[in-house]
Amino acid sequence: MTLKLKPGMRLVVASHNAGKVWEIKQLIAPFGLDAVSAGDLDLPEPEETETTFAGNARLKALAAAMASGLPALADDSGLEVDVLDGAPGIFSARWAGSSKDFALAMKKVADEVEAKDGWTAPGPKANFICSLCLGWPDGDTEVFEGRVDGVLVWPARGGNGFGYDPMFLAEGKSETFGEMEPGEKNAMSHRSRAFAAFKAAKLEGLSDSGGVPERLAVTGAGAYEGLAAAAANLSTQAELATFIGNLRADLKTNGADWENDDLTSFLEALQAWSADSRDLEEEPRWRLLAKALLAGSRYE
Repeated sequence: MTLKLKPGMRLVVASHNAGKVWEIKQLIAPFGLDAVSAGDLDLPEPEETETTFAGNARLKALAAAMASGLPALADDSGLEVDVLDGAPGIFSARWAGSSKDFALAMKKVADEVEAKDGWTAPGPKANFICSLCLGWPDGDTEVFEGRVDGVLVWPARGGNGFGYDPMFLAEGKSETFGEMEPGEKNAMSHRSRAFAAFKAAKLEGLSDSGGVPERLAVTGAGAYEGLAAAAANLSTQAELATFIGNLRADLKTNGADWENDDLTSFLEALQAWSADSRDLEEEPRWRLLAKALLAGSRYE
C-alpha cells in the first residue's frame, strides 16, 4: 500500500540527535508538516541491531511509528572509508564514544588511515551515505537513500556542520563540508539527496513554502532551537568559534527574546546554570562551553 503525507499531518522525527532532528525539521517544515521529535515524545531509543543503514533506519522508524501512532521519519547515516573496508560505516556515531565527541572520532579515523598507509594524494576515498525511512503505525515502510563521494583531509577543516563534516571533501570541491556555508552543503549532501527521493515519492503535490534555510537558523522564531541543536553537536574549537558568531548574530537580531541581554544578568544566569546542571564532566570541552554560553542568554 502506498501512503501519502498530507499538509497538517503530524510526523515524528525518529531521532534523539539534536542536529539530525534540526536538519530534518528544516527540510520538511516548508511542506506544512507538523514535526515532533522522538525525544520530545519521550520515546525510547531502539538498539540499532541491523547490519545496514537502511535496516537501522527502518528499525527506528517503525519503533517510533508504532509507539506514537503517527508516521515517523528516521535517518541512519555515516561515513564509509575505502581503505578501512567501509568503516566506520554503521558504527560512525559509536566511534565518537558515549559523549558523541566527533573530534575523537575524526582522530580515530585519521589514525586508522595512517595505519593503513592511506594518506596518499589526493586523499583516501570516502563517501557519506544516508538512508531515510518513512514508517507507518501499520508496519508499512519505504526507504530512500542518498550518497556523496569524495576524499578525506587531515587535519580537519572548518567550523560548520557536525560529525565528520570537517574532514570530508566532496568530489569537485575545494572546501570541506565543515568549511562550506550550510546552504551549499545542504544542496548536495547525502541527507539532502535522500530527502529529494523522499520528496518526489511522498511530498508530491505539497506546496514548498520556503525551501531550506541558507544557514542554521540564527534569526526568527526558530533561532533558539537551531542554536541548541548546534551546541548539542559541536565537537571542535572551530565549530565553537562558528557557534559564538551565530550567538552574537542572534543577540543582534533577536535580543528581545533573550532573558539576559546585559552582562550582569548573563553572568547570573551562567552561574545559576552551572550550579543547577548535572553531568557536566561528561561533556566534551567545546560543547560544554557552547551550552554554557547559550544558557547564559536565556536561563532563568
